[in-house]
Amino acid sequence: MTHASASVFRNLENQSDEVTFILLGFSEYPELQVPLFLLFLAIYTVTVLGNLGMVMIIRINPKLHTPMYYFLRHLSFVDFCYSTVITPKLLENLVVEDKTISFTGCIMQFFLACIFVVTETFMLAVMAYDRFVAVCNPLLYTAVMSQKLCSLLVGASYSWGIVCSLTLTYFLVHLTFRGKNIIKNFVCEHAAIVSVSCSDPYISQKILLVSATFNEIGSLVIILTSYIFIFTTVMRMPSTGGRHKAFSTCASHLTAITIFHGTILFLYCVPSSKSSWLMVKVASVFYTVVIPMLNPLIYSLRNKEVKEMVKTLINTKLFCDGK
Repeated sequence: MTHASASVFRNLENQSDEVTFILLGFSEYPELQVPLFLLFLAIYTVTVLGNLGMVMIIRINPKLHTPMYYFLRHLSFVDFCYSTVITPKLLENLVVEDKTISFTGCIMQFFLACIFVVTETFMLAVMAYDRFVAVCNPLLYTAVMSQKLCSLLVGASYSWGIVCSLTLTYFLVHLTFRGKNIIKNFVCEHAAIVSVSCSDPYISQKILLVSATFNEIGSLVIILTSYIFIFTTVMRMPSTGGRHKAFSTCASHLTAITIFHGTILFLYCVPSSKSSWLMVKVASVFYTVVIPMLNPLIYSLRNKEVKEMVKTLINTKLFCDGK
C-alpha cells in the first residue's frame, strides 16, 4: 500500500507541470449556464444541510444511538464528502470562462470520488445486513450487532474504498498525458481521463471493469440475499400489523438502494456512442449530484424518530429566537 501511494504521488509530480485538463461540462448550452448554476447550488445546499444535519441529529439524540442510525450517520457523511468532491468544481465551471483543472487536481478528484462511491456501495450492503438481523433475529439483534462489529463493518467499507481507489489511481497515473486535454464531462471520471491518454489504457480499463463488476455484484448479492430472507420472514408473520412494521423499517433503505444501484446499472447498460453522451451526462449528474441530496430526504421523511427530532430542534430554535 505504501509503495503504491509513493508511486502514485511520484507520477503526479512528474506530469503535473505540463498536463492540464479542460472540463467542458455543459458549455455547449451557454443559455443554461446560470439556471444550471442556481439549480446545482440549491441541490448542493440541501445536500450539505441535509447530510450534516442528519449526522448532528443522530449524534445528539440518545434514542438514535443504535446500529441502524450508526450506519446512517456514516452514509450521510460519505454523501456529504462525495458531493463536496464533485459539486464545487461543477459550480465554478458554470460561471467562469477558464474551465481548466490541473493534472493533480483531476486525479485527486477521481481518487476521492472513487473512495466515497465504493464506500457507499458497501455501506448500503452493510445496512441491508443490519435490517436482515433486525427482522430475522430480533431477539439476538443487540448481541449480534455489537459496537465492535458495527465499527468493523464501517471500517472495512472505508478501507476497501481506499484500496480500490488507490489501485485504480495507480494504473491511471502510469498512463502518459501531454499538454491540454479536453474532457467532455463535468467530472474527472475514469473513462474520460483514459480517453485522452497517449499510451495504451487497456490494463487500466480492465482493472476498472474487474473492480466495478466485483463491487457491484458483491454488494448486490449481500443486499438481495438479505432481503430474500427478510421477505420470507415477514411473509410468515401471523399479524398484518407485524408485517407492515417490518416492511416500514426497510422501506427507506430499499428506496435508497433502488435509486443508487438503479443509476449504476443504467450507466453500465447505456451503449458507449456519440448519440448517448447526453444521456450519460444526465445520469452522471443524477449519480454524483442528486443522489447525495436524496438520501437524507428519504430517511428523514420516512423516519418517525428523525422527524420528531427535527421538529424538536425547530421548536427549540423558534423558542430561543422568541425570547
